[in-house]
Amino acid sequence: FPSPGNGYIEGKELENFFQELESARKGAGLDSKNDILGDKKKEFMHKYDRNADGKIEMAELAQILPTEENFLLCFRQHVGSSSEFMEAWRRYDTDRSGYIEANELKGFLSDLLKKANRPYDEPKLQEYTQTILRMFDMNGDGKLGLSEMSR
Repeated sequence: FPSPGNGYIEGKELENFFQELESARKGAGLDSKNDILGDKKKEFMHKYDRNADGKIEMAELAQILPTEENFLLCFRQHVGSSSEFMEAWRRYDTDRSGYIEANELKGFLSDLLKKANRPYDEPKLQEYTQTILRMFDMNGDGKLGLSEMSR
């Protein structure tokens, strides 16, 4: 819903989001007679627009979504440029093998979650590590090459 490249959801985009959500609710048979779109939008903005600028920025959106849904969003937020990506790559490829192995990926995700103020425990961290490997380890070797990680 955000316009490409601007990094936040505002006004009409948020309204479109709520209209689509309302359509989905109706399609699922949920009664929404008492829901008033404008009131819901105001309530949403009051609750989540922490800096009160009338926009839901990526950092604010990251706080709305559950951790399972947003750790890639967190990554994009904290590693914005290709030079930052390469810096992160060098920092976490601790054995300089040219790959990010599971233990290195786990360290990366742990730091990322701490930086995003997201609580996690060891089983969740292991789950996230395995999820990232399943998503991006294209050749199934249990580690991420530079081309896989850059995806």
